[in-house]
Amino acid sequence: MPVFVVEVMPKPEILDPQGKAVAGALSRLGHSEFSAVRMGKRFEVTVDGPITDATRARLEEIAREILSNQVIEDVVSITEVTA
Repeated sequence: MPVFVVEVMPKPEILDPQGKAVAGALSRLGHSEFSAVRMGKRFEVTVDGPITDATRARLEEIAREILSNQVIEDVVSITEVTA
């Protein structure tokens, strides 16, 4: 069965306290070459049946309306995973 990965990230203008905490931890652990971290979400969606243009359009709609909060997040990619 085909699997799609949907990646969602906070909009650039939205503060990301989790990412900031991770960036601070990296610095404290001696990894000073990394200056910023942004944290997002990853969803794996399994599709039953063939992949059609309608299926892809429906997944894009679901990603925008259900998997992300349009006010503070962007859907940055929808990728089909190959075995």
